[in-house]
Amino acid sequence: MSHSNSIELLDCEPIPILYEDRPVVAVDKPLVAETALVCFHESAIHGTGGFAKADIVAGTRAIEYVGERITKAESLCRCESNNKYIFSLDETYNLDGNVPWNPARFLNHSCDPNCEAKPDGGCIWIVARRDIRAGEEITFNYGYDLEDYREHPCRCGAADCAGYIVAAEFFEHVRWQSGFARDVGQGA
Repeated sequence: MSHSNSIELLDCEPIPILYEDRPVVAVDKPLVAETALVCFHESAIHGTGGFAKADIVAGTRAIEYVGERITKAESLCRCESNNKYIFSLDETYNLDGNVPWNPARFLNHSCDPNCEAKPDGGCIWIVARRDIRAGEEITFNYGYDLEDYREHPCRCGAADCAGYIVAAEFFEHVRWQSGFARDVGQGA
């Protein structure tokens, strides 16, 4: 079976990188996979993450999110089985990225992401929202809804982190709920 993204399994060369005067990559960690612009290894955010191999200009397609094209009905079954790697393609089909040939499934969520997922002609591309420096972790907002959001705490470390992995449109609601719960717990 042939896939558009080639993956090489290699050892990572240590490259010390600082971003806003803080390290953003664990440079001594083994490389899990790599594509033309992104290498994958241990992340400070969560598990494995993707990191820019070189500077990436805003608007650049950093990596394609590939997977199995499935019907909406099959997608529902897989979601009920806790599959969190599914993107909507159109009214009929979704894309299940939980496949070994999809290194983009390792990209982490951020409340202040440097990339976004963009559908384009039956494909999903992870596209740079701003310029990304070499060594910086590639992130995008997973766009989760509010259902069971408390089961998905966020560890992105962004200055304005919502505390949970939700779509940006729900940040204020989640912050209000968290503040309300904190106030109630303190007897306010």
